[in-house]
Amino acid sequence: MLLAELVTASTRVAATRSRNAKVEAIADALRSAEPAEVGLVAAYLSGVLPQRRLGVGWRGLREVSQSAEHPTLQVAEVDAVFGQIAGAHGEGSVARRAGLVRDLLARATEAEQRLLRGLIAGEIRQGALDGVMLKAIAAAFDVPEGAVRRAVMLAGYAAPVAAAAMAGGEAALDTIGLQAGRPMRPMLAASAPSIGDAFEELGGAEVAIECKIDGIRVQAHKLDDEVRLFTRSLEEVTDRLPEVVEAVASLPARALVLDGEVVALRPDGRPEPFQVTGARTASRKDPQQLRTVTPVTPLFFDILHHAGADLLDRPARERHALLAETVPSQWRVARAEPAGATEAQQHFEEWVAAGHEGVVLKRLDSTYAAGRRGAGWVKVKPRHTLDLVVLAVEWGSGRRRGKLSNIHLGARDPQAGGLVMLGKTFKGMTDEMLEWQTRRFDELAVERGDHVVTVRPEQVVEVAFDGVQRSTRYPSGLALRFARVIRYRDDKSADEADTIDTVRALGGL
Repeated sequence: MLLAELVTASTRVAATRSRNAKVEAIADALRSAEPAEVGLVAAYLSGVLPQRRLGVGWRGLREVSQSAEHPTLQVAEVDAVFGQIAGAHGEGSVARRAGLVRDLLARATEAEQRLLRGLIAGEIRQGALDGVMLKAIAAAFDVPEGAVRRAVMLAGYAAPVAAAAMAGGEAALDTIGLQAGRPMRPMLAASAPSIGDAFEELGGAEVAIECKIDGIRVQAHKLDDEVRLFTRSLEEVTDRLPEVVEAVASLPARALVLDGEVVALRPDGRPEPFQVTGARTASRKDPQQLRTVTPVTPLFFDILHHAGADLLDRPARERHALLAETVPSQWRVARAEPAGATEAQQHFEEWVAAGHEGVVLKRLDSTYAAGRRGAGWVKVKPRHTLDLVVLAVEWGSGRRRGKLSNIHLGARDPQAGGLVMLGKTFKGMTDEMLEWQTRRFDELAVERGDHVVTVRPEQVVEVAFDGVQRSTRYPSGLALRFARVIRYRDDKSADEADTIDTVRALGGL
């Protein structure tokens, strides 16, 4: 299949807001592909590279100015070059990758270059997300959408599912199962504002309550002597976490798949700020050296495969009993089976006081709903709020074009005698709020840039957030995690806003 045909399909998808039209365009492209290419077509139209990351930055993508006059590139050729780029390591690898990219782009037309750059940079934005792609696979090969969905959850990606659907229809999809060594999409939890609300959502069933760890979600696979670790996004991090590999390798089972978190703990057992764990797991420096500076601990909460048996459809109480037999307590998430909401609330307060993110309540009869927010899991986190001052506002884009949207947040710094910035947010704003703040900040404007409008620091806003982390981006040295607007506080003046010391205390920094 010519890459140009993929460009045409991508253009059709991006040009319409109609979900059905997107599905039709992708289904047409899938049907047109050869069996050996259909997985690549599904991957590229999803904005995914089978190689995951190529190690090529934007600078390398901007260097090429020449382009081919006529399309000649085949999809399979592109994949072969991407494989060479991903496989370039060691001395001279940067120059080799750059040369391969330069040669590939030189053989592409301008339209093909745009698609290739987007794929390499991970910036394909055409509306072909999971919901559209799964419907397209079902439509292209006349198979039930439910069968496609389950297969993708277990295979991790749409590419092998598209290939299976083309080759053998529904029967081939039914053969796709959990496989030790191949990551699957993790089950996610719904949210509730309180323990009482969580119990209501779980319908009065018997539940377990587990400590919610603020770490990196990790899926651990063991098959004989080989251990592989994958993140929530299915990125492999095996080589970065040797202490976790050693822990899993020591477990008494030939084949295992475990779900859990990896977290950096202080000597007293309290978790380090999320940023510390995130930096350790993201670092590509010498992992043996890093483990002595920032060791991490695995804390597992589910077992999905054991000794040749898939456990996804087993009830949670059975899975946890097997987990307890297989994994020692120091590598398991703290857990209890409360008699009711009052006892659960006590656990919630205890674990939050110990520095953890919150809790997850789980029905004891729930199965593992891979890749979805299953009805059997509900998370509850404490809601931290601050009253901060708006320092500036950015003009919005897309449907927010023409509105002042992203607000810059500042806390009082009594020692310096002013306000210090600690983040931005556009989350939580209703259409009415956008209309109001556009008028309000236009009135308070002191400097109007093309993108940012600086305002008099008078308007107080109440924001909720999930945590505080260190940051070199802002003058405060701190940033709020997942900040979102609750309301504007006209009843407070800027000198009543919260201080940077309050923010540091909330983050334990």
